[in-house]
Formats: sequence, structure tokens, C-alpha cells
Amino acid sequence: MATRQRQKAEKIAANRDKRAKAVAKYVRIAPSKVRVVLDVIRGKDYADAAAILKNMTNTSAEVVLKVLESAAANAENNLGLNKADLYVAETFADGGQTLKRFQPVSKGRAHSILKRTSHITVILDVRA
Repeated sequence: MATRQRQKAEKIAANRDKRAKAVAKYVRIAPSKVRVVLDVIRGKDYADAAAILKNMTNTSAEVVLKVLESAAANAENNLGLNKADLYVAETFADGGQTLKRFQPVSKGRAHSILKRTSHITVILDVRA
């Protein structure tokens, strides 16, 4: 039994994605607002994407810039890649936990408020 587990582990390690990536979890911004920014930088070179994010007025652009720079640092330090050769291969924002709050209204009632969180992922790759 242990032999099969070892073989499966080796197969998973061989097929593991070798691209640089960074993830920011539980960011207190709704995923729909983050996706707008991610759609703008997807497919762009690293330098272009960073310049676009620095000049965007969207609040989520700051967080996405931080994740992008972290992915570039991972590529440089862990994989030995050059930042000039990188481009944004994949970006996505998944929904995280939702914080549930209540707003009191008239007649003793309450309306629910959903404070959404995001998991932001940026994957960089070398342009072929």
C-alpha cells in the first residue's frame, strides 16, 4: 500500500504547475470588484500590468498590485526567472468567507448585510 502512495506522490510532484504564483486570502473586498481589475491585467507583461495597477483609482488595484509583486518576487527568488520576461498568465478571484452583519430598521426588524471576502490568485509565466 505504501508503494502505491509513494508512486502517486511522485506523479503529483511531476505534474505540479511550475509557474510562479501568489495568493492573497480573506481580502475584505467583494470578488466582483476585484475581477474588474484582474480582467484589465490578464495577459499583459509584468511591467505593463504593474504600471496599469499603480495608475488605477480602483481600491482593489492596490491589493492586486501587492499580489502581482509577490508573484514576481516568487518567480525571481524561487524559480530563478527574470522579471522582464514574465507576463500575467492567469488571474482569478474566488469568494472567501462572508461576514454576516445586521442593520437595524424600523419596527424592531433587521436587514442582513453580507460583507464579502476574496481569495486573489495571480500566476505568472515566461513568454515563449
